[in-house]
Amino acid sequence: MTTQDILVDVLLALGVAAQLTCALGVALTRSVFDRLHFAAAGTTVGPFLILTALLIRVGFTSQGLQALVAVLLLFLANPALVNATARAARRLDYGGVTALPEEKGE
Repeated sequence: MTTQDILVDVLLALGVAAQLTCALGVALTRSVFDRLHFAAAGTTVGPFLILTALLIRVGFTSQGLQALVAVLLLFLANPALVNATARAARRLDYGGVTALPEEKGE
């Protein structure tokens, strides 16, 4: 087993652990906003660790570039998707997206 193989294994283990943590967070939290927090976190560290392991293994081949584009799209689209989902959930829960008086500190 080479140093490269060990590095790939460590990166994959860390990436999978990050994804499992986020999945457990989504499954075990109670509010939709807490779940969104964990779902958003699932598009940051884990995918980049797994992508790094893949790029170390296969390099910048067509597979590596496809994975890179997929992770970048996931990372860049995530803020808009989480924001839209949170706004929709807030509308359902509170009837609108404006801050309530107790949230403003008034």
